[in-house]
Amino acid sequence: MQSPATPHEAPHSSPLLLTGHTKDLGGGFTVSRLLPSAKRQAVGPFLFFDHFGPVQVVPESRHDVGPHPHIGLATVTYLFEGAMMHRDSIGSVQRIEPGAINWMSAGRGIVHSERRPEDLAQATYMNHGLQLWAALPAAHEESEPAFSHTAASELPEHTLPGGHKLRVLIGKALGFESPVQTLSETLYLDLQLAPGVEFTLPALAEERAVYPVSEPLLLDGQTVEPRTLAVLPAGQPVKLAGTTGQAQRVMVIGGAPLDGHRLIWWNFVSTQRERIVTAGEVWAAGGIGHVPGDDEGRLVLPTNRPLPA
Repeated sequence: MQSPATPHEAPHSSPLLLTGHTKDLGGGFTVSRLLPSAKRQAVGPFLFFDHFGPVQVVPESRHDVGPHPHIGLATVTYLFEGAMMHRDSIGSVQRIEPGAINWMSAGRGIVHSERRPEDLAQATYMNHGLQLWAALPAAHEESEPAFSHTAASELPEHTLPGGHKLRVLIGKALGFESPVQTLSETLYLDLQLAPGVEFTLPALAEERAVYPVSEPLLLDGQTVEPRTLAVLPAGQPVKLAGTTGQAQRVMVIGGAPLDGHRLIWWNFVSTQRERIVTAGEVWAAGGIGHVPGDDEGRLVLPTNRPLPA
């Protein structure tokens, strides 16, 4: 029988466990998508969570994603292994490599492509990483599009008591702060748990979730399987521990709650349904933008379009 909580101790809530579903992005390139979920649209500003790989890329692979549009969101790309080439309609050209944070703010509209770097065209290598979408605050949905790249060497990395290693990708944690600029309170951490040593994760943000990448995780003594997003109870620190004799990677996401529900259709996010309808019509007519020097494989608007507003 469970003991009742003392008058000064709130009952400890259980995490909400979300498992992903497989999404084919074309060319045999599949991802595991954990957000949005029927049980939860977002954690902090993050309303889209894709885990891709590890997948072997060979010269014959067709994993490139051609030019496609976004509105109302920021894409956040983080690689564990491999490389990608980002190009967009505001002229950004950036090679994405492991450990860096690439933040592309779509605002009123941007077009980008994600391709294999030319120097790896004939190479065989592994691609593995995460792409998240952060909803822009409602007041900034129609802001000017922007892109920022923060190299791995620019992100705070520290060894904590017990031998755990922490990289602060976005936001603030345990006295360290990322240089990545955002428009709302955002938390994104890469935590390497030392084997056999428990780690207490404080309530660093109002909303938080942890994601064991490849090995089971003990969360307050409960086993969380890898590739499961565990949404944590608000305001409560939790204890994390690995289950193997090796260091284990756990991603932490979160931040302030969204300032209202978001509508999501295809690559568009907005507080207004009419805005999504209009964006689709503009894209279908050849608008929103073009990626300089990269018009090959421009994605076609899906046929299951939302009804006119």
